[in-house]
Amino acid sequence: MNRLAGVTSPYLLQHADNPVDWWPWTPEAFAEARRRDVPVLLSVGYSACHWCHVMADESFADEATAALINESFVAVKVDREERPDIDAVYMEAVQAATGQGGWPMTVFLTPDAEPFYFGTYFPPEARHGMPSFTDVLDGVARAWTERRDEVGEVAGKIVKDLAERSLAYGGAGVPGDAELGQALLGLTREYDPRSGGFGGAPKFPPSMVLEFLLRHHARTGAEGALQMASDTCEAMARGGIYDQLGGGFARYAVGRDWTVPHFEKMLYDNALLCRVYAHLWRTTGSELARRVALETADFMVRELRTPEGGFASALDADSDDGTGRHVEGAFYVWTPEQLTAVLGEDDGAYAARYFGVTPEGTFEQGSSVLQLPQDAGVADAARIAGIRERLLAARDERPRPGRDDKIVAAWNGLAVAALAETGALLDRPDLVERATEAADLLVRLHLGDGARLTRTSKDGRAGTNAGVLEDYGDVAEGFLALASVTGEGVWLEFAGLLLDIVLDQFRGEGGALYDTAHDAERLIRRPQDPTDNATPSGWTAAAGALLTYAAHTGSAPHRAAAEEALGVVKALGPRAPRFIGWGLAVAEALRDGPREIAVVGDPGDEDFAALRRTALLAGAPGAVLAAGRPGGEEFPLLADRPLVDGRATAYVCRHFVCDAPVTGPGELAHRLA
Repeated sequence: MNRLAGVTSPYLLQHADNPVDWWPWTPEAFAEARRRDVPVLLSVGYSACHWCHVMADESFADEATAALINESFVAVKVDREERPDIDAVYMEAVQAATGQGGWPMTVFLTPDAEPFYFGTYFPPEARHGMPSFTDVLDGVARAWTERRDEVGEVAGKIVKDLAERSLAYGGAGVPGDAELGQALLGLTREYDPRSGGFGGAPKFPPSMVLEFLLRHHARTGAEGALQMASDTCEAMARGGIYDQLGGGFARYAVGRDWTVPHFEKMLYDNALLCRVYAHLWRTTGSELARRVALETADFMVRELRTPEGGFASALDADSDDGTGRHVEGAFYVWTPEQLTAVLGEDDGAYAARYFGVTPEGTFEQGSSVLQLPQDAGVADAARIAGIRERLLAARDERPRPGRDDKIVAAWNGLAVAALAETGALLDRPDLVERATEAADLLVRLHLGDGARLTRTSKDGRAGTNAGVLEDYGDVAEGFLALASVTGEGVWLEFAGLLLDIVLDQFRGEGGALYDTAHDAERLIRRPQDPTDNATPSGWTAAAGALLTYAAHTGSAPHRAAAEEALGVVKALGPRAPRFIGWGLAVAEALRDGPREIAVVGDPGDEDFAALRRTALLAGAPGAVLAAGRPGGEEFPLLADRPLVDGRATAYVCRHFVCDAPVTGPGELAHRLA
């Protein structure tokens, strides 16, 4: 055991038995490097990362390589999911120096944490133009002892270059129709009309861009936006990136056609996509969208929910293939022979045609990823349901992929929003209950004194790392969605506490936002990234939650902060729409108002329920809903809202102007169209 024993990160614990004398990221590790006068080897990854496992098996578990590391370096392991700030700072340096990045990330630092040599995965022997890891270690160690001045100059220049980078996009004005139209045009140019999605291989689910497209269609009626969203959603749902037996999405597709995924399943992808498919159903009534939304929600509850009521971070891409070897995708792929062994000759052949399983295979060694080819023909629904059930039962007997059980606050906030809205829209109150339980866990375990969030927890024990901006934005987003769905104003209050911290601790000059708080640990650069990647950036997540909270409460400071933060969308939306999708979605809500809906009446009354249901089904971008008794104190929107003729009544306000109250669902639907 090295110094990683006893930490809460499952990724770090995977390395606790390495012969490498790993340290966690602590001041003591850098003090040890100064005492020994050696550089720091910083290795950053995460538990579901395939190539992190490969490098660990090849190098970090190797006694000779470990001896070389221990002799010449202080080795520090970081879980990027626990410390996104460290990951962001050094990834920026890696990308600036090499033009690319990824995990595992390998960075060599001075004892003052200044980087001077970079890389990602290094093989044990030189190949494909990459040096061997031992050659890299030897070269860096020699440079440290023989060319120290040169190393210092390189490190100093890198830190200076990073420090001089700044963003001046706060307070630049809100994006208008021109910018949103340019963003849509840019997406149209990058759209893949053959396979859906944007760009080429590898292809990632564009969940936040899809939200923008759905909201843009709702606000403007643009059919092209809806077509891109619905076609992409259908292509993903039919492809191998979607688990055709158990539901849920893999991280990305290695090709442009969604057939072969990188098999890790992340909580954030599934939360974001669950919400997208529920919103697509709300817009189009698509039965496919409804099925995928519910299956994805059920996957999260069944396979990611922890005993404490939260949701685990990820399922690994690799698992035992039955021979003791860990192989990517082993849990999910099938051959025709395996189908026949489970289903018999007739159903096996039928399943092979339906799921696109061929003798040649679509993956490795003649195996296939299940998908739904367009040319499979009309299927017998009852027969397919029975086949799915039998295949899923057989698959459950296989060795399962590992699960990263840590609870990440931000990703659980996304899950709360997705499950709450999916449950409410698709009449699954059990999903709303699961969302409420996860929100309770976040309050109980992650929300400490003074409303400061802790980033992670595991097994009911809170971690030691402070929450970053995305934690505050995404958890507030989840609480606000839960407030609208349940009618419980306490969630609005909790969101307000978190957003007050955002205003106090994360805002910079002109309303720009930082990823870490003013009082957070100081790194070589304070991270600040407004672009949306796998998840909404902290910047755009906070902007969305601030806007929603302002709509609920009428708070001018929160709305002003949201508008200032959206200056970055005005700047980046027309130029890089694929990478600021959630920011564009928030901008759509701002352009639409967002609309404020108050439904008053007796919660047990059928007319009240009908109005509330109509409001939930409205597709108005970012609309907020408060429902309760007249004069209810849980929601500010309920104040001074009387019944009309003693009947349940709905009020709709937009852009600081209120329409006349209505008492019929049809009238309300017309107002919200």
